[in-house]
Amino acid sequence: MQKFIIKGKKLKNWKSFHSEFKKEMNFPDYYGENMNAWIDCVDELTDEPTILQIDNGKYLKENEPELFNAILECGAFVNYRKIEVGEKPNLIIATDY
Repeated sequence: MQKFIIKGKKLKNWKSFHSEFKKEMNFPDYYGENMNAWIDCVDELTDEPTILQIDNGKYLKENEPELFNAILECGAFVNYRKIEVGEKPNLIIATDY
């Protein structure tokens, strides 16, 4: 099982959001820095069970709720997309909120 840790306090806006995820999850150089590209990159990384740990999730939820919700909603879609094609959903999102 692989695990990635994202520090919620570093996510201040969409630019820092995409920058942090690209760095911490080793997204490819061609990462498009939008949520469709985020979904595609996370989907590619979750062929095996994957934990996405969001530290300071409560802080993120209170200060940048749009970013917090994007992680949850798009993460759920990554799993849904796998189910649609007969694969196991492998993304586990954990946070301290």
